Amino acid sequence: MIRVLLADDEAMIRAGVAAILATDPGIEVVAEAGDGAEAVELARAHRPDVAVLDIRMPKMDGLAAAVEIRSAMPDTAVVMLTTFDEDAYVAQALSQGASGFMLKAADPRELIIGVKAVADGAAYLSPRIARRVITQLSGGKLERIAPAKARVADLTPRERDVLALVGAGLSNQEIAARLHLSEGTVKGYVSAILLRLEVRNRVQAAITAYEAGLVDESADR
Repeated sequence: MIRVLLADDEAMIRAGVAAILATDPGIEVVAEAGDGAEAVELARAHRPDVAVLDIRMPKMDGLAAAVEIRSAMPDTAVVMLTTFDEDAYVAQALSQGASGFMLKAADPRELIIGVKAVADGAAYLSPRIARRVITQLSGGKLERIAPAKARVADLTPRERDVLALVGAGLSNQEIAARLHLSEGTVKGYVSAILLRLEVRNRVQAAITAYEAGLVDESADR
């Protein structure tokens, strides 16, 4: 069961998101917050698997709440669910440890897919902004190819295999099946990769994989 915390200052939005998540028997909403400060308190109390946060909230915005939650509860994945898709918001959210960024205007099924993805250790971006985010965050790619390749060269061959699949957007479960490993082993590899690359989340690791040329963008997932 995936345990979820919701935080949005609009009660109707919270009710709608909770109703969507309730359609999946594998997801349970364990707490709801009306502002960022309350979200941090409830996250500490309930230790959810996933925190779904709005960006603009009173007392403490979702970006600040994400930092607090990730710092206190590194096992809790954070998803930003918002109306705003400005590049600055996306970049800041991902740089501060969010594993997902989804838009309220998206297909409701996307919310369930995204929550399941981040709970499984993957990253998830709304398709509408995914390509733009990769382009923006990897801007100046030619100047960054050599440093990225140097950083990746310090990884073991198996870690590079795992990183390539992280870059391709696969979850831990999918990577385990592809490489014939246990899911726990893959989680260990991913943790080691993040530490050795000195990145905060899978999105940043995926960007490094792209810059280092590990990801075959023409290949089917």
